[in-house]
Amino acid sequence: MMIIVEKKIVANIPLLEVVQKELLDQAVPTVFFFHGFTSAKEHNLHYAYLMAEKNIRVVLPEADLHGERSRELSMVEQALYFWKIILKNIAELAELKEAYVRNRQTLENQIGVAGTSMGGITTFGALCKYDWIKAAVSLMGNPAYHHFARYLVNQLQSQGYKIPYSEQQLEGEYQKLLPVDLSMNPEKLNNRPLLFWHGKKDPIVPYTYAYDFYQKVKENYSEHPDHIRFILDHHAGHKVSREGLLATVDWFEQFLQ
Repeated sequence: MMIIVEKKIVANIPLLEVVQKELLDQAVPTVFFFHGFTSAKEHNLHYAYLMAEKNIRVVLPEADLHGERSRELSMVEQALYFWKIILKNIAELAELKEAYVRNRQTLENQIGVAGTSMGGITTFGALCKYDWIKAAVSLMGNPAYHHFARYLVNQLQSQGYKIPYSEQQLEGEYQKLLPVDLSMNPEKLNNRPLLFWHGKKDPIVPYTYAYDFYQKVKENYSEHPDHIRFILDHHAGHKVSREGLLATVDWFEQFLQ
């Protein structure tokens, strides 16, 4: 088995595509995997390699203002663009999906989405917006966009950073998140397979938002309880364990084939 990593641009988006050589031009299950804040597409190649071994094509897009798409911005400036980056990720996912379906490299009913941290947050928003996602994995993500946005602003302010927006402008920004806030639209899950992984000691994306959401929606999975799972690592911080990595691969092997 030969697994190839191809660097390419699809729909004007730089990405890495990882797939078995013999499946390169075939329509196979496809996972779009989004990286975290201040990270880059190359940092998740280990996920892609292990999924490619399972006959899955993995597409690793570069988020705006990251990696190849980075610009000269301070950390605070980049942080202020955080939600715009996520919303752009979600919009670009549709463009990538259309391109791969059009090129007959994936099937519309075999598409998965996953990501770490900011990518895990992106995953929840994508589930809220697109019913064609068959299965998903959110690693260190947060489905409560509206509440988490307020939390992040409070965190910045408590650290002495001046936010260049008025309260009214901030409210306007929060409102833009509501249409893709899965915690406000839990019915959009529609029993689709969803795996959560989170470290209990995560200081950056507190696990409680995702865990509370999981407790709320798992009742809706009574007919398919195996379609939803939360792995809470009691010792981990903001770094996915090997258990989380392997669980991600197993999840898509089980639910995308």
